[in-house]
Amino acid sequence: MPSAIPRATYRLQLNENFTFDDAAAVAPYLKALGISHVYASPFLKARAHSQHGYDIVDHNSLNPELGGDAAFERFSAALKRNDLGLILDFVPNHMGVHFADNPWWLDVLEWGPASPYADFFDIDWDLLPYRAKGGVLLPILGNSYGEALDKGEIELRYDAGSGSFAAWYYEHRLPIAPERYSEILRIIASAAGAGNEPAGRAILELAARYTGLRHPDRGEAPAFKAALREIDGAEAIITRGLEAYRAGAGREAQTKALHSLLERQHYRLGHWRLATSEINYRRFFDINTLAGLRVENVRAFKAAHALIRRLVAAGQLQGIRLDHIDGLHDPAQYCRRLLRLIRDAQETRAPFYLVMEKIVGEGERLPEFPGMHGTTGYESLNLISRVLLDGKGLETLDETWRQASNVAPDFAPVLRAAKQRVMETLLASEFTVLGRLLARIAGGHYTTRDFSADSLRQALELYVLHFPVYRTYITAAGPSSNDRALIAETIGKAKADWFGADEGVFDFLQDALTLELATKDRATHGRERVRRFALKVQQFTGPMMAKSLEDTAFYRYHRLLALNEVGGDAAATSLPVKDFHDAMQARARDFPHGMTATATHDTKRGEDARARLLALPELAGEWASLVGRWKSFNAPHIVTEGNMRSPSLAFEYMLYQALIGAWPETIDADFLARMKAYAIKAAREAKVETSWLNPQPSYERGVETFLERTLDEKKSPEFLSSIETFTRRISTIGILNSLSQLTLKAMMPGVPDFYQGTEFWDYSLVDPDNRRPVDFKAREAELADISKQPRWDDLITRASDGRIKLAWTHHLLTLRKTHPDLFANGNYLPLEVTGPHRDHVIAFARVHRREAVIVAAMRWFSPFTDGGRTWLNGAIEGAVRIEGLHAGAPSRTELPFAELFAELPVATREAAVRRAYKKAARGPGRAA
Repeated sequence: MPSAIPRATYRLQLNENFTFDDAAAVAPYLKALGISHVYASPFLKARAHSQHGYDIVDHNSLNPELGGDAAFERFSAALKRNDLGLILDFVPNHMGVHFADNPWWLDVLEWGPASPYADFFDIDWDLLPYRAKGGVLLPILGNSYGEALDKGEIELRYDAGSGSFAAWYYEHRLPIAPERYSEILRIIASAAGAGNEPAGRAILELAARYTGLRHPDRGEAPAFKAALREIDGAEAIITRGLEAYRAGAGREAQTKALHSLLERQHYRLGHWRLATSEINYRRFFDINTLAGLRVENVRAFKAAHALIRRLVAAGQLQGIRLDHIDGLHDPAQYCRRLLRLIRDAQETRAPFYLVMEKIVGEGERLPEFPGMHGTTGYESLNLISRVLLDGKGLETLDETWRQASNVAPDFAPVLRAAKQRVMETLLASEFTVLGRLLARIAGGHYTTRDFSADSLRQALELYVLHFPVYRTYITAAGPSSNDRALIAETIGKAKADWFGADEGVFDFLQDALTLELATKDRATHGRERVRRFALKVQQFTGPMMAKSLEDTAFYRYHRLLALNEVGGDAAATSLPVKDFHDAMQARARDFPHGMTATATHDTKRGEDARARLLALPELAGEWASLVGRWKSFNAPHIVTEGNMRSPSLAFEYMLYQALIGAWPETIDADFLARMKAYAIKAAREAKVETSWLNPQPSYERGVETFLERTLDEKKSPEFLSSIETFTRRISTIGILNSLSQLTLKAMMPGVPDFYQGTEFWDYSLVDPDNRRPVDFKAREAELADISKQPRWDDLITRASDGRIKLAWTHHLLTLRKTHPDLFANGNYLPLEVTGPHRDHVIAFARVHRREAVIVAAMRWFSPFTDGGRTWLNGAIEGAVRIEGLHAGAPSRTELPFAELFAELPVATREAAVRRAYKKAARGPGRAA
């Protein structure tokens, strides 16, 4: 069996085109590569044709499109034959809703608050605008409700197999509350003229048996439906009678009848745009078809984890990656329950690997949740990028960005504007719910009832705009000292930005957020309501930051796209090597088994595209000059229409970087199509000239036209020649950066995670581009060839084909396999570098007892490659000092750069710890 702590994980994207059987087929290859655990995308039953699996509709069934139970058993057996563990990307925060495939959601629509699943979803039943009856808003219509009725797009149907009624809007099934069935049957029988037919009389007799408000109720409904099914001839009569509800133009009575019926359901149908202002169920970010789950509810938790428990008990699951943990009501409580479930399911309390998708903000300390080994690795991704970045060129890039885009290099105003836009559009509904709840709390006590709803909303808005991280982690017991300090600091910044009269509104808001209003002596404000507000704010700030930072600001601010990465800071500077060492020692001490990643399914571009772009500061002067030339070359290709310029100045600058990052061997129709798709997504995410909510076809057509013209050899020969020449140089430095990036990821503290296909160069764009099929057969064939004895000189001459990356990946994973305890439990020891070029090298040792592995990686390659025109020339001067470590000759105290980097920009050396040095080698870290 594989170790409880993975040696290395490999992410597989499962879908209908890559099933359990396909995954089973690559198991031998992954074992040969050096992987210990497959890290699978969600494989529970998801919406039909889902390409990612996050829209789960049944937590307790395996996805039939992946092959179902039988195929999973074959997959599980293949993993065991190859000594591979399995880690599941599990989604506890939300489910796919609407359509006709989620039984829990459909039951809620049918029975409303009386459904046993009603409290599984985070629904504010009483906050349905313009309607006295409570319910849930369903923003599913493509046009207005009235228009959908008049066009006959909403249709009442009878399902003879179940004896039930439902309205249908295209593929959306909308169950009718059974308490309305008697009324429907009477109207249908009358419309069908079936009162004297035997079946008609039976229908009317059945309807007469259930009279009065709310009948048939939940207990009576199964018998009612069964009786209706058994009436011979009922289906024919009902089919005729449904004409009484056949809405459409010229059918005013029928349209009103259907409208009257729909208005008395536990839901209200609405245009999809209403979701931005009136939705009353918590969503995953701004996605209407993903409804938030309340796993803090014990029944909901048990129901959503029954299959997980069975897989753990069967020994078919060795780890879980928790998706979007910041969306949960109380992550710490959830982790405790999950850990208890896992331990109860196991025959023995074997270690189980648990990591969480969590973005750690600048200066934020990762919460220590029960059982969690760490995060999925975005913080390590950004640390690696920054330590490989040459900061000396950033000032030039700042000025180039300013001149090319007319946008200042200060990132804070860009993020602030992005937050404002998201709060006013995508997440306006969720913010409105919070504002109403805060006003209700204030109105509940005589000391605060004079705070107007408007002033409270403005104060809360300023708080959210200034909130610097994804969320706090307050529980019903109250905030930690860190959370209390964070709230106070944010309130202070919000108050400084307030221009109204301060009559204590911010003090009130702070007391609500910290649960001071819920203490015994102040419980008159409504303890449960205050708790609900404070905990819901936490669930709001996470999506707010994600949509504002990752999905808006990163698509507006393009000073250096390599830094616009999930969990990163677009305005970041280069990270000093000492700070990198400090971070690694803290990681070895606190979270030695968290994942380290350089690419995921959510990263904004491929890891090697990012490594290319990290080279731009090294050639910043040339870059600035080239951008000016390219803008001149391409001026005739800009599309103008009135005041519209397509692409905008800022977007044009972004496109040049995106092209360099993704530049292929050959410019063809496929590359043009990929760039177009990326450009439209990037423009809509930016929400400036166009957006998902309000697409501007003329601007988007202009962007596509610009790309068509600039990538056409006949129309843009000078531009294509110039960018290809420059990209060839950037690519050389990028390849060297990539090898250093790979080395740091695989050798630093943590579990290296490899996204599918990235053993070869990965120049992909953001999803769905990074989810294209992977040619595993090609990788398997190359690995079989090069794993015997890599010839680095041969691999270097063919570096562009990716085989050198595959070979180095295999080498690093072999080291991890050879020294499992060292990499699982070893310390991180910074090594001193000396000589004229010491700033170009990062060196450290992983040490455990008498074992050690010395690691060295170069950075800032322009001086050693003639600006990317040649491969690494070996002229780097200096050495890595290795006192206390025995590598080679017994008396050796240093490893010269010329020896370490004779062929590659990276090096590893197995070593031993000298007895006299053993204590010092422990360093500040500790074994896990």
